[in-house]
Amino acid sequence: MKIVVLPGDDIGPEITDAALLVLTEADKRFDLGLKFEQHEVGMAAHRKSGTTLPNGVLEATFDADAVLLGPGGMTAYPPASEGGINIPGTIRKSLDLYANLRPARSRPGLERARPGLDCLIARENTEGFYADRNMFSGNGEFMPTPDLALAVRKITRQASRRISEKAFELAMGRRKHVTIVGKRHVLQVSDGLFVEEAKAVARKYPDVAIREVDIDAMVAEIYTNPDRFDVIVITNMFGDILSNLAVALSGGLGLAASLNVGDRRAAANAGHGSAPDIAGKGIANPSGFILSAAMLLNWWGTRDGGDEKFTLAAKSIERSLDAVLMSGQRTGDLGGLLDTKAYAKAIADNLKEPELSAI
Repeated sequence: MKIVVLPGDDIGPEITDAALLVLTEADKRFDLGLKFEQHEVGMAAHRKSGTTLPNGVLEATFDADAVLLGPGGMTAYPPASEGGINIPGTIRKSLDLYANLRPARSRPGLERARPGLDCLIARENTEGFYADRNMFSGNGEFMPTPDLALAVRKITRQASRRISEKAFELAMGRRKHVTIVGKRHVLQVSDGLFVEEAKAVARKYPDVAIREVDIDAMVAEIYTNPDRFDVIVITNMFGDILSNLAVALSGGLGLAASLNVGDRRAAANAGHGSAPDIAGKGIANPSGFILSAAMLLNWWGTRDGGDEKFTLAAKSIERSLDAVLMSGQRTGDLGGLLDTKAYAKAIADNLKEPELSAI
């Protein structure tokens, strides 16, 4: 499995090193045959080459099986015309990574974790209100006059259908329940189309229960009744917001895992920002990126023709992280004393090697 590694900005290199430490140990223990190819991107690359995404990097992602993508500090980037290219957005569009999968599960021993939470948000990743990815040419935000700003929301049948297919496919391997989230009585045309396609897909999965919930009701109910939710299928911007709430309820934003998947490729990224305020201090919580890397291994192992040892390695990483958290070994944001590297090493050292199941 060849993985292109793009560390990103600010805390990106630190949490990337932490994730690679765990992946390297998993590679040794499970004989995964991982190959890493690292490229500099972001502002470090811009200072050298005048662009945040140098020539050859995007091409390298096409030649790889998967991407490990560190957070980008896009707010500090210059305009695109001056080389400030949105790296995650460009990779998602170029590789057609249409599904952003964001799990949230209450982690053991964390006081802020809401009991009963165990959901997977399937967020549409290619359109919606996000101006960087909803137009063939140009940008989805514009100003016809100096006093008027407009934003276009793009919802298509194709994108709504395929994220719904992914959500129901995932639900079949979980608790067989899908919640469809939007704001259909207000956004009657765009959310109407999204919900219509989701319910059409649902008819092909009679064993999966469905429920439609408005986004404003959803943010309240996931707090008050987190155990009611399994897989949640949702449009881009609503999904981005809801997933941050969900992972906060799991114990903290540093636990935010994220996997962007398409039909052929995937990119793992932490589900949080680049945190420039703590960059270089060695205190960032790498949990989300480590869990994202585990999701990447699981994706590779569950593909057609995949190898079970990748899924076992993914489970081992997650179990090790839970055990380390439960033992009280944590980074400062979770009430612990460990720095980034020491925390990652504790997870790597605790990896177990379960036997392959007889299939």
